[in-house]
Amino acid sequence: MKFLFFNKEERHFRARVKAFADKVIAPKAEEVEKGMYPAPLLRKIGEAGFMKHLHPVEYGGTNKGVVHELIVAEEIAGVSAPTDMSRTASATLCAIPISRFGNDEQKKKYLTPLIKGEIIGAIGITEPNVGSDTAAMRTTAVRNGGEYVINGEKRFITNGADADIITLFAVNPEVAQKRGMSAFIFPTDTDGFKVEKIYGLMGMHGMRIAHLRFEDCRIPTENILDRDGMGFNILMDELNTERISIAGEMIGIARAAFQTAVKYSSERVQFNRPISAFEGINFKIADMATLLDAAELLTLRAARMVDNGDRASKESAMAKVFAVDNAFEICNQALQVLGGVGYTTEYPVERYLRDVRIGMIGGGTSEIMRFLIQREVYKEYGIKAELEKSAIPVPVPNPPRSKAEMQENTYS
Repeated sequence: MKFLFFNKEERHFRARVKAFADKVIAPKAEEVEKGMYPAPLLRKIGEAGFMKHLHPVEYGGTNKGVVHELIVAEEIAGVSAPTDMSRTASATLCAIPISRFGNDEQKKKYLTPLIKGEIIGAIGITEPNVGSDTAAMRTTAVRNGGEYVINGEKRFITNGADADIITLFAVNPEVAQKRGMSAFIFPTDTDGFKVEKIYGLMGMHGMRIAHLRFEDCRIPTENILDRDGMGFNILMDELNTERISIAGEMIGIARAAFQTAVKYSSERVQFNRPISAFEGINFKIADMATLLDAAELLTLRAARMVDNGDRASKESAMAKVFAVDNAFEICNQALQVLGGVGYTTEYPVERYLRDVRIGMIGGGTSEIMRFLIQREVYKEYGIKAELEKSAIPVPVPNPPRSKAEMQENTYS
């Protein structure tokens, strides 16, 4: 795609990110694939200024918005997807709740070093018995004087074993009438915190996903992000941007697979002709190109809506499910174009196929995305379907500008 739907400044920005990714990230991609956690690369990404576009200028950000985040995700994931997943977990998933709902002191103490790459962040949502149904969360945060005492478990936490802080979501009895959930900034040097295990992964090697345990962990009350009991809606707010970032990463992986297939098909000769001359191959290339552009445009629409302050829960879900499903298809077809050599580690396409599969699970499964989309469609047509009674929440408008605005626009 020639990126005709990006403006001149965005195209120049993409060129800068691509040059950085090719020079700094690509040479280390194989080490990350072999299991190296990309902490040094995260610091370099922060130093280069590619973690700050979602965040306020006064705390070290640029406030450029989600379109710039999308560009970063595509370009870095295209050379090392686990590196960008780790970046996103820190500078997006962990940082967004602090950026949008933290107070001045919290932002200076935690947000600024996060987006500079000086510290690593994670977000704590998923639990052993809680996946898509976040409202069933069991980790608790009970106030005791000037502290909150936290007990529970979190699993599948990206950066969990290496994070300096975790944006942690837990059940708070003080706000039981408001879904009972609060968000906290949790320093991982807190007594009682333990990394229970690090999971082996099918793909995304180098990205450390951990099972965490919290046993009587005490953090000061000033580490709470939502004194008004809006933790559940803070979580829903974060997910829209997260889904766009994931869609961008999947597009970046798919584009890398597509480019590999195009190049290989023009060089591989069979029956005295390059295989690109055969319809069985060049029609695959045509289909991959079409799917790639369609995914880009859907995702760009969602990103621009969020940047404009529009409610984009349906559009971000559409972008994610379409980008993920078709990125998998593109990687699969790219492997087919390469044939037997595509199934070996001589080419990176087998890695792309393994890496892209996580997109159907993380940030909300593809099934949940389809559920959110159909619900919004029925609402637009004024139909109250039986599925409307489900406990799965409707995300709030994104991005809210203040806690007061968030309360005013709550849809759950």
